[in-house]
Amino acid sequence: MMTALLQTTYFGPVQWYQKLYRYDHCLIEQYDSYQKQTYRNRCIVATANGLQALTVPVEVNGEKCLVKDVRISDHNNWRRVHWNALMSAYSESPFFDYYADDIRPFFEKRYDYLVDFNEAIRQKICELIDIHPEVEYTTDYIKQYADDYREIIHAKHPQPDSDFEPRPYWQVFSSKHGFLSNLSILDLLFCMGPESIFYL
Repeated sequence: MMTALLQTTYFGPVQWYQKLYRYDHCLIEQYDSYQKQTYRNRCIVATANGLQALTVPVEVNGEKCLVKDVRISDHNNWRRVHWNALMSAYSESPFFDYYADDIRPFFEKRYDYLVDFNEAIRQKICELIDIHPEVEYTTDYIKQYADDYREIIHAKHPQPDSDFEPRPYWQVFSSKHGFLSNLSILDLLFCMGPESIFYL
């Protein structure tokens, strides 16, 4: 059985969901130290002005706070900001109205812990795309692993991944910016709807 080791993600990129789809089994790390500027609490979407990072504000206790202990902050009314950004970016996409009622609750309900919030998102996205991965969370920190994507799938410093080749699909602002690869899974979902699975 092939197992991939992944970070937790906030509306993770297409590449992350590709691993969920292609591997028999996925482990999500929750005993690593929290790092800023990763997909753990940010997603990248395409707007009229280009790429935009949507970041969930978090409360981190100490330098080596474990990911499982990271709490979500209510700072800066971020839920409304994120939802408004998504509406602005994707209201013209073919499937935004179709999926809006499934996605909006994540910007209305409050979650205490980032890992729980991300897991609820993952379950809903998998349901909408119609993929059924076998997912577990680590019970201890894993130092090394054969198929380890924790640092490969990275918002700021992505590493080479020979298994991931982004394939262009229609995007709202492609006439302005060209195809922007490996954005949040929301970009693929709102633009391609039920066909999203074929891009994984």
